[in-house]
Amino acid sequence: MTRALVLDAEALNILARHDPRAVVPVQASLQAAYRLGHTVLVPAVILAELYRGPHHNAVVDACLARETGIVVRDTDRAMARTVGSVLAAAGAGSEDLADAHVIATAVEAGGGVVLTGDPDDLERLAGGHPGLTVQAV
Repeated sequence: MTRALVLDAEALNILARHDPRAVVPVQASLQAAYRLGHTVLVPAVILAELYRGPHHNAVVDACLARETGIVVRDTDRAMARTVGSVLAAAGAGSEDLADAHVIATAVEAGGGVVLTGDPDDLERLAGGHPGLTVQAV
């Protein structure tokens, strides 16, 4: 069973902007994941949330180049099914699509920690999926 650290948009944005007030716990989580041999993942749909023009695109891309251990999980048919299952289990709609990708990525990895700026919504989506911990950043 693979365990993972999965980043949502806020966690990746903190890392990308290198926000001095918030980056330390995110970096500590990354280092702990690497030390434990866990995969660090970000769903591709989260990149779509953050790509908002040339300047911010460059900031996000520089972060992904700098943090070489972050793996981008594309949405293929298997992931789409898992995302749909997460949404259905939570009784959620398409407005939760990006957050459901974060939870689905963790489910697919066999569990782990989700770093998020929106713990209430992600905990609601994670309900019923054992082995997931939602951690606020």
